[in-house]
Amino acid sequence: MSGRRTLLAACLAGGMLLSACASFTEQPPPEAWQPQQPLTPQAGPDPQIPGEGNPEGGNEAPPPASIPPPDGCTDYNPLVLGTCLDPVYAVAAFPGDGTDPIALVGERKTGRIMRVRRNEQPVVVATLPVEAGTDGGLTGLALSPNYAEDRLLFAYITTETDNRLVRLAEGDTPKPVLTGIPRGPSGNKGALALDHRGALLVATGDAGNPALATDANSLAGKVLRVTAAGKPAEDNPNRGTPIVANGVHAPGGVCSSMDGARMWVTDREPRRDVLYRLDLGKPLGEPAWTWPDRPGVAGCLSSADAIAVVTTVAANLQILPLTPDGRFSGKPQVSLSDKEGFGRLAGADLVNDRLGIAGTVNKDTGGTPISSDDRAVLIIPTGGSGGSID
Repeated sequence: MSGRRTLLAACLAGGMLLSACASFTEQPPPEAWQPQQPLTPQAGPDPQIPGEGNPEGGNEAPPPASIPPPDGCTDYNPLVLGTCLDPVYAVAAFPGDGTDPIALVGERKTGRIMRVRRNEQPVVVATLPVEAGTDGGLTGLALSPNYAEDRLLFAYITTETDNRLVRLAEGDTPKPVLTGIPRGPSGNKGALALDHRGALLVATGDAGNPALATDANSLAGKVLRVTAAGKPAEDNPNRGTPIVANGVHAPGGVCSSMDGARMWVTDREPRRDVLYRLDLGKPLGEPAWTWPDRPGVAGCLSSADAIAVVTTVAANLQILPLTPDGRFSGKPQVSLSDKEGFGRLAGADLVNDRLGIAGTVNKDTGGTPISSDDRAVLIIPTGGSGGSID
């Protein structure tokens, strides 16, 4: 069976992510986030991915059916970067060419931030104090817009009193950056991403009170755009306020294309799931796409030719191809479903324009975990040029 998952496995097995599946320049490794040992340890032997180095001249990956099932926390699927995690709702991928993808992933309930890398055990790099008794906890991660210089990481968390944005530096305790975002009995989950223009995008829930989403005096139910200091970005349309869009209720994800040209937010409304394209400073208006069947839209990935959305309830990846002028060219292409997938997906982030990393939440209510869950996995977020759809 041919599909996106098979294509990516083939690229990994043949060592071809650099030439065929990715094109983004490698950034400095995340050494700052390993307090006890370097985040970039001495390289060991090259991992032997199934199908690699075939003496008959074939570098093709085996079909998914031939990949052995997980054995405890050992997962033989070459698309898996980390195993035996708590449900992963936040992902911050380190940009790279795809040959050695690395990410930081956040566990919603435990507050742990883990470094994941293929063929290595996940490493705890920090643990944040979070209140996860509702739908909140640790639900957003992003590298600093100036990570190469400041080595900072940002997280969106729920505390006993509010939802807030915090930053972490190497060997230091988290520092509050933006506080006082309303916390309620529900609607606490948020999302966090780079806008790739030098600022951070923060999507906030409505704290269980839909009226707050349109209240200009509340930070609940909004998309915020802030600097690394938590201040309103200087070029925000409405100067002096971090709010760039309102009317959000239960955001699943927020994302931007690598060139910063397109920004999106997913939302779960009471009667439908929606995808909005952000036009900074303007009301969200009509959704760019709606799902009446409510698949549980979560993290999003904006590539050059598509917008990809991972789902929690439907447990798949849905890709909406884009035309050159930014219009959708058809219905969502569905992949990573059933046995070809990894189950329920939540957080997601781009490694580069052709490769993404997502986290699974199969241990949460409604999921069907396997022995290696929860996991961080590689996905292809592209449209027409990323391979066929199952």
